[in-house]
Amino acid sequence: MAEHEESPGGVPPLDEEAAWAAIVAGYGQEPPDPPGARPFRPIENLMLPEEDVEPEPPAAAPPVPQPDAPAEPPPAPKALGSSVVFAPGVGVGAAGPGGGPRDHTPAEPDEADEGHFVPPEPELPEADTTAKFAWLAVVGGPVLLLVAVLLQWEMTWWLTALGIGGFLGGFATLIARMSQGDDEDDDPGRGAVV
Repeated sequence: MAEHEESPGGVPPLDEEAAWAAIVAGYGQEPPDPPGARPFRPIENLMLPEEDVEPEPPAAAPPVPQPDAPAEPPPAPKALGSSVVFAPGVGVGAAGPGGGPRDHTPAEPDEADEGHFVPPEPELPEADTTAKFAWLAVVGGPVLLLVAVLLQWEMTWWLTALGIGGFLGGFATLIARMSQGDDEDDDPGRGAVV
């Protein structure tokens, strides 16, 4: 390892031992603030203007209350963020004059609003007996097997065949009965006709 080789450009190499010695010597010392930096402001002084950065003097001992004098309530602390400006119409809180977005209530419909469109309730087709039994088999087969496991029944061949076969048979029946959609392309009652 060559410790004292010159790097290209005529710059002498960095002395690592001296750099480490300077780091160890300055360990634990806070570096000086850069020029133009503002001093740290404690939270008590955040509300003060920028030129009043000096800390407040320590408070004097509270006065001893006199037995015949009425008790005064302690002064209310100033709220941080008192210089926050709200947009016009935005209240300060639930008790504010404008309220918030969650305080909005929709206007009551009146008689003049009768002409708007109300979509009709969709009519679901009536399920036939085959479809009802197919759904019963699709849902009932796994439920039967789950109940058998939870109640620790002996898993016989007919219980397994009924659970698995019911699911597969009901699923196959539902798939076979699905409409193909090819025969309904010519039906003009399913939408706008141009």
